[in-house]
Amino acid sequence: MLFNAIIFDLDGTLLNTLGDISDSVNRILSREGFPNHNEEKIRSFIGHGTKSLILNSLPPDKRDNYSVQNYLDAFLIDYSQNYYKKTFPYNGITEMLDELTKKGIVMAVFTNKPDSLAKDCINKLLPEWKFEVILGSNDSFPLKPDPAGALYISEKLNIQPAEFLFLGDSVVDIKTGLSAGMFPVGALWGFQPDELIEYGAQSLIKDPMEIIKYLT
Repeated sequence: MLFNAIIFDLDGTLLNTLGDISDSVNRILSREGFPNHNEEKIRSFIGHGTKSLILNSLPPDKRDNYSVQNYLDAFLIDYSQNYYKKTFPYNGITEMLDELTKKGIVMAVFTNKPDSLAKDCINKLLPEWKFEVILGSNDSFPLKPDPAGALYISEKLNIQPAEFLFLGDSVVDIKTGLSAGMFPVGALWGFQPDELIEYGAQSLIKDPMEIIKYLT
């Protein structure tokens, strides 16, 4: 089956954001004298939203609600000022977006990254391509893997869920695509590519251009 619309995850799928996220997390930790984490450890914390990222990054005795919110606020300020310094599109992403644009494929983004930061990342780092909807975490929709955001995109664009391919690098993305009635494909170049087939990925791709064969 060929699809005429695609929803992308952002972090670990379109953009390698790990360096800037890690730097911001560690700056917040260092200010308090807390242990830092290497990028591989922080990679394992990404995908379930920014609050979860901060919760898992903090020492176990600093994970009360007040502390988590305090450090989350500090992280968001720091990251919003530094999100573009080490972040870049993965190899093959710009070529893939060019080809999808030529084919007239409708493109959208659904991410657990805060909504304003998601829009800032795309506007600054992927400004040449049109994403019909960019939806990050906000008060209107629950985080992935809840499919509500994906279904909102489907309704807003007047395209049935079954016509969407959902591309992401994590189990969270695969579960989202399945729950929304979309066709989930796993990106093996991303942050958390393990076990994607086990959780329902319909296919795995090693290079972004491989996605073209699924789209009209």
